[in-house]
Amino acid sequence: MALTGLDIYKLLPKTNCKKCGFPTCLAFAMAIAAKKTALDKCPDISDEAKATLSAASEPPIRTITIGAGEKKLEIGGETVLFRHEKTFFHPCGLGITISDTTSPADLQDKIKKFNALSFERVGQKVKAEIIAVKNDSNDKSKFINTVKEVKSKTTALLVLLSNDTSALEEAVKIAGDAKPVIGPANISNADQITAIAKSNNANILATGKDLDEISTVTGKISASGYKEILIDLSNVKDITSLENLTQTRRMALKKNIRSIGFPALVFTSGANTYDHLSYAAMAIAKYAGIVILPEPDPSIFLPLVTLRQNIYTDPQKPVTVDSKLYAIGGQPGANSPVIVTTNFSLTFFSVEPEILNAKVPTWLLIVDTDGLSVLTAWAAEKFHAEKVLDAMKKANLESVVSHKKIIIPGYVAVMAPKLNEISGWEILIGPREASAIPKYLRSSWQ
Repeated sequence: MALTGLDIYKLLPKTNCKKCGFPTCLAFAMAIAAKKTALDKCPDISDEAKATLSAASEPPIRTITIGAGEKKLEIGGETVLFRHEKTFFHPCGLGITISDTTSPADLQDKIKKFNALSFERVGQKVKAEIIAVKNDSNDKSKFINTVKEVKSKTTALLVLLSNDTSALEEAVKIAGDAKPVIGPANISNADQITAIAKSNNANILATGKDLDEISTVTGKISASGYKEILIDLSNVKDITSLENLTQTRRMALKKNIRSIGFPALVFTSGANTYDHLSYAAMAIAKYAGIVILPEPDPSIFLPLVTLRQNIYTDPQKPVTVDSKLYAIGGQPGANSPVIVTTNFSLTFFSVEPEILNAKVPTWLLIVDTDGLSVLTAWAAEKFHAEKVLDAMKKANLESVVSHKKIIIPGYVAVMAPKLNEISGWEILIGPREASAIPKYLRSSWQ
């Protein structure tokens, strides 16, 4: 049973030293009970109390690390049901399945396509990270050879799946120190797979016919002292997976049920590409830690990595770009146009390609608006004449161009008189939408 704030308080030093960042030990205890802080914030707690409270201070969903070094992926560790309550911290992993029954030519084709699943969006690199190798042939040598091929020709994080524990033991050694996921662990083989995972620093994928059976498997593994566990919530019916994903998150967060407080892995299913895409989108939105699809299709993965990026962006901290003067479309000169806009990344990456399409070298002046878009920043009084003038001065714009003309977004044309008054520059009203920039630069500016 979970400890209450008062139970935790009784084991704290009760010095009210404020070293933990809270005004009193009682406030700190209440925060631990609510999973809003960690026990290690208290520097004076005794070892005995630390041992007693360690379980109470763990996050309701365990943070699991797959891989090592720069390639590692952290999943789980979430503390809320809904992103707006706080934020989601650890983006789910995305990957594909490769069966050891795949022909050599198809295997090389899949590997090549997987390696190409890398995209750039709003200035961030996004990609697929995981390959799940399945021992569908029940042939140990085929499984091992497929794992070796994937390991040697990709940088993918590995999920290794076989009912043959001796094949798993050999395959996990090929993965080296990359901390793969191995399984599936069920009631009958949980002890064997746990022993392999312990010896090789691997994560375990626990499975079962329903949540009760999965809970029994995770309890058996945890009882051995090993908790690097994921749970398999795949199901042929996506609605059942949705129910299971939601139920496990709620029970872990609201009821503090530790036996299912682990990240979930989901293999998508469906009759066609659209089924797999919708299944994966549902799993990303509703709490999956890893989502595995059958094929490395870029037309599927691009919308999925975009969805993941959006969901796992802190809603209280918009993605921004540096507030400075950018040279777009080659090397603009003293007679080139100057366009001004906000530092909201989506605004920047909407405007930049349109300037490139215009084939008119242009200076793009980015104003710091705390990551707000043009109209939102204007309404919040974070994009106004004084702010633009300040950005112009910081960029030393007078020494960059000779014409003293600046183009502002059409949506904030109302700021033109004031900006003209305080800057002495001629203010040109640009288009409202980024898509109209090419025509504007080729006609109005010229």
